[in-house]
Amino acid sequence: MEGCDKPRMISLMLKEGTERDAPVLRAREEINCNPFKALVFTMLSARTRDQSTLGATKRLFRKASTPLEIAEMDLGKLEKILYGVGFYHAKARNLQALCRKLISEHEGKVPSHFEGLTSLPGVGRKTANVMLGQVFEKDAIAVDVHVHRISNRLGWVRTRKPEETEIELMRIIPKKLWKRCNISMVSFGQTLCIPRNPKCAECPIRKCCKRVGLPKMK
Repeated sequence: MEGCDKPRMISLMLKEGTERDAPVLRAREEINCNPFKALVFTMLSARTRDQSTLGATKRLFRKASTPLEIAEMDLGKLEKILYGVGFYHAKARNLQALCRKLISEHEGKVPSHFEGLTSLPGVGRKTANVMLGQVFEKDAIAVDVHVHRISNRLGWVRTRKPEETEIELMRIIPKKLWKRCNISMVSFGQTLCIPRNPKCAECPIRKCCKRVGLPKMK
């Protein structure tokens, strides 16, 4: 279908998310591409709304903003700061372990390669790819719930697991666009192509969408 090329659709998704003030874009501005702050935010954001994660990271960085300061913080105090973030007890422990490993093995700096990132406590494939693409400007596709849902809803892929979605998107999307996929789809998924009752009537790419798993539009 004319106008349904993937680069154009990815651009329209980001434009829509920007115009609708997506939480992920506000968070990105707050973090300001500081690698350590971005890593902490992305790690804490798993299974948590960006608004809640941003609030917790702001509270945290007012008290402690370096790996050393967080590593030396009382665990109970750290847990109270992170309250409101999903699985905050486990994340507090992982965050301190991550900070200690940054200090002991990376001179307090965030590694800029996949293997180094995924060796850190609490950092999985999605978090590592977010860091590579959005912070270190490397070619990577980070697949979270939004990217997985939208890719399948559009009909671009037919996958059950995020790992499968990542592989398929790498195959069908030009490499130069990989790092834009996550921020575009997440902002779009937070504001318009939401999990339930997506705003299809307002969607600029609805004619290009197969609407897999959705009822017919009235």
